[in-house]
Amino acid sequence: MLSSVGTPVMWAGFAVLVVVALVVDLVVLKAKGAKKVAFREALNWSLAWVALALLFNAWLWWYVDGTAGREEANRIAAEFFTGYLIEKSLAVDNIFVFLMVFTAFGVPVAFQRRVLVLGIIGAIVLRAVMILLGAWLLAKFHWLLYVFGAFLLITGVRMLFDAEKEPDLENMAVLKWLRRHLRVTAEYHGERFTIVRDGVRWFTPLFVVMATIAVTDVIFAVDSIPAIFAVTLDPFIVLTSNVFAILGLRAMYFMLADLADRFHLLKYGLAFILVFIGIKMILLDIYKIPIGFALAVVFTVLAVSLVGSLYVTRPGAGKGDGKHPSP
Repeated sequence: MLSSVGTPVMWAGFAVLVVVALVVDLVVLKAKGAKKVAFREALNWSLAWVALALLFNAWLWWYVDGTAGREEANRIAAEFFTGYLIEKSLAVDNIFVFLMVFTAFGVPVAFQRRVLVLGIIGAIVLRAVMILLGAWLLAKFHWLLYVFGAFLLITGVRMLFDAEKEPDLENMAVLKWLRRHLRVTAEYHGERFTIVRDGVRWFTPLFVVMATIAVTDVIFAVDSIPAIFAVTLDPFIVLTSNVFAILGLRAMYFMLADLADRFHLLKYGLAFILVFIGIKMILLDIYKIPIGFALAVVFTVLAVSLVGSLYVTRPGAGKGDGKHPSP
């Protein structure tokens, strides 16, 4: 296994923190029932999750500063924040796919909350397994870094050329398989995934939505996990930054769902980030791009793509050209 700043106590403490955070989220979700999440509530939760990640990073800096010195603490904190920023930005693209899935299946807004929470729990478990496996493979086979780097580079270029294309849900293999092999009801039954009708088990469309989102998350994990390994090879930093980015996914979804059409340039920014991270990984043994420079590049690209998107889609900006209609 690769060397790590995380001690057994830190790994256990982080696991407890994640479980507590998920329990709080589930308790709040159950208490509020099945209803639409207001923008202000989603914004407050999003800020709370970001604040929790920053507090964790501050504690991590303090711990490393006391055990390994200021220079090492600065490096670890910068790696965590850069990884968190990359995973958070890739999560935005994930959110847009979730929105498309919910729209395609006509999922009532009130029923989307449970799917998102269960999807987040599944994503955390999946990524934990993939990250620990990836760390083990990289420790055994260093040349895999070049494979990951080339994969990110190719993925970024493909995303750049396919930025305007919408994913084709109807041709997804998992969706075709589910429709062929399962009895699926024509209507939703609240937040239930299955029902029993005349002694026969039927699956609801919400189950199909859940399965589709699970598969799309696997696809996104394949992209995002190599990206974080380009920033740091420390499994503890990789996992914690990844999980903290995922924890705020549900709140961020409801915050951005009504604004999705306004982030027109974000896919181009994410494509550039993946290309940059891929190049960084390929050059790792030739020239190690400073983590501060990498953080500046990621932050700048995100800021430019987000601000640029809001500018070109501002009210009245698209009048007369038909390309960017006012929302």
